[in-house]
Order: sequence, then C-alpha cells, then structure tokens
Amino acid sequence: MPFACVVGAVYDAGMSGLESTMDLRGRVALVTGSTAGLGYEIACALGQAGANVALNYSNDEARGNRALQNYLATGGKGAMFRADVTDPVAIEGLVDRIESSLGAVDVLVLNATPSQPQRALEDYQWEEVQTLLDAFIKSPFLLSQRVVAHMKAQSWGRIIQIGSEVFEDGASNFSAYVAAKGGQTGLNRSLSKELAPWGITVNMVSPGWIPVERHAGIGAEEKAAYLSTVPMGRWGTPTDIASAVTFFASDHAGFVTGANLHVNGGRSLV
Repeated sequence: MPFACVVGAVYDAGMSGLESTMDLRGRVALVTGSTAGLGYEIACALGQAGANVALNYSNDEARGNRALQNYLATGGKGAMFRADVTDPVAIEGLVDRIESSLGAVDVLVLNATPSQPQRALEDYQWEEVQTLLDAFIKSPFLLSQRVVAHMKAQSWGRIIQIGSEVFEDGASNFSAYVAAKGGQTGLNRSLSKELAPWGITVNMVSPGWIPVERHAGIGAEEKAAYLSTVPMGRWGTPTDIASAVTFFASDHAGFVTGANLHVNGGRSLV
C-alpha cells in the first residue's frame, strides 16, 4: 500500500527560519510516477510545504485513486492525472489539464520509472533498452520542453530529476538502465546551463537503494550484502529523498543548479 506522508525535520515547528523559505505556497508541482514509493513521498513532502501538487500515474487506476485519497487526507492540495509521460501527445494533454485545474507548472519532478530488468548484455532485447531510454531521456526532455515557457516568463522554475547511484557505480548486468541514467545525467547538466539565465534551476537527486513496495520480493541475503556497503550503516528511506527534492524546489537552493546530490549514506565515496 502507498507510504504515509512522513514530514521531515525541515518542517518542525521549532525551525521557523527554514519554514519561511521552504514555503512553496502558490507554486504548482508536477511529480511524475507518484502513486507509490519515492514519487508518492515526494508529492507528500511538496504538498506539506504548501505546493499544489499534480500527482501522476499511467496504468493502475485503483492505486492512483488510493494514493490521491491518502494524499488529500494529509491536508495536501492537488489532484491526480493519468498520462503516459513517454507519449508526446499524452504529455501535451497532461500539462493542458494541469494548467486548467491547478495552474501552470512551476516545479517539475521527473520521477516516473518502468521496470528495471537486470540481464547480461547479450540477453537484453532492444525493446527493453528503448523503454528505459524513453523513461529517462525522452520523457524528461519532452516534459521540460513543455513547461519551460512559463518558467522563463516568470524568471523562476525548478526541474528536479530523480537519478541513481548506478551511473557512477557502473553496476554490472544493468547496462540498459545505467546507460539511460547516464543520458539523463547529461541532460541535467546541459539544461542547467541553458536555463540558468532565466532563474530556472535544474538539479538531480540520485538515490541509493531505497526499499519500497516493488522490492518486496528481494531476499534477505541480497539486502544484507548491499547494506554492508553503506558507510552510514542504515537503509535510506523515501523521506530522505523527498527532503532533498523539497530543498531543491525551495528558495534555499536558488543558487544551486547542475548539481547531482547522492542520497545513499556515503556509498558513492566507497
């Protein structure tokens, strides 16, 4: 079932100085793939900061309805929108519907992900590779292209990509996913320079392995092996990722662009 909205320390009542600049009231945020796991927690965190959030799903209508009910029950503002964010026509319709019901998109969080097959190089089918390229390069490119005019017009915008530690790690038997994430990382770097003159920041949050619903079938031995490589000695949580995204969406990060923040307990240093 979807994660509950867990509000991180940046929203504690005693931290009024942070609250004043983490305030996203008046902003509209689109979080792709946000009915479960990291995407849902990111949507919740942005909603708790005051943003009007457009949640998104592609296939599972029942899960989408449950996620929206849970999100609204926390006091968050927003709505759910069904769209395949790898389809150019669907992207146009999605953004049109968001603009009509919530307003123009100020914060774009590119989180949607398909299945992630792990295979030897010779065992991949090209269709599997193309699916990953569509999710991590085509979709971020087209969505950014669609919303950037509004951001330029107001000289403020946030594009936040969800990357992965695997690009630097070069995980074996994962070449299709690693290659697609590498392309997404390059897009992040290029757009950050291109859009900086308009006050639009483009940043990436790269999680380590954060256990969510889709990891339920993974065995204890494999989990223990990974955890042994995390210097902080604990699992990351969806809230760890959501807090980083909220920082990049806020005015705290107004002079930060082109960054790739690894949220993996120090694993990228090993």
